[in-house]
Amino acid sequence: MWLAVWNDEQGHLSVSSIEEGGAAEQPSPAFTSPVDLPAPRKAGPLLAELVRLGTVVRLNNPSLWDAVTTAILRQVVSAKQALRKHRAFYGAYGRTVATAVGDLPLVPSPETVLGLSDDGFASVGTKFNRRALRAAAEAYLDRGDYWSALGPESLMKELVGVRGIGPWTASAAAADFTGDFSVYPHGDLAVRTWAQKAAPGLELPQTEAEFEALWRRWAPARPQLHALTLFTLTWGSNDLNGRRGHPSDL
Repeated sequence: MWLAVWNDEQGHLSVSSIEEGGAAEQPSPAFTSPVDLPAPRKAGPLLAELVRLGTVVRLNNPSLWDAVTTAILRQVVSAKQALRKHRAFYGAYGRTVATAVGDLPLVPSPETVLGLSDDGFASVGTKFNRRALRAAAEAYLDRGDYWSALGPESLMKELVGVRGIGPWTASAAAADFTGDFSVYPHGDLAVRTWAQKAAPGLELPQTEAEFEALWRRWAPARPQLHALTLFTLTWGSNDLNGRRGHPSDL
């Protein structure tokens, strides 16, 4: 296990082990520069806001199981609702670890998920997600090691084969785990919401399909699509935490 701490003043992400005897390689943050953003003239107001973030530093999720669980808990609901469900589910059923910044809960293990009753899910607001979480837990115990070695597109195809995991969930989980946001569901409500909030003067499509088509026209190259999506989600992360305009990790 690793503890990642972002220091705003230093603009530095530090990663330290919180588990004795661990021999795993320390996860390394990924850096995405504003230079990677596309430059379509019509997207100017949005890009002007995104560039203010500076370089985005992101630590890819080192746990595929955590990425899948998080994506399932995001299904249907808003980001704020998902955050509440995530905290409640992890806090109730995950292992809690003492750290220098307080007690932090880990993702409940697949075995724990399979042992939960319907009432157990309902008590923390995750009754809607119970079937998908159970199916994902069974599949992960069977094929998790294989999945973890796949590239983003192959991983998405595997995840879509699990009951209760559709293209949106598979794409979100794959992006979180691999760090490649060119495969993120670009028509996602979060992307649309933050893009519109960052540039309220822009007339953006309201439907997922039309928005995604516009997004891909603005960023035809894969590195551009990755940067545009990652920067928009990072802007939204800052806004949720009241830190708009400051560099942040996503």
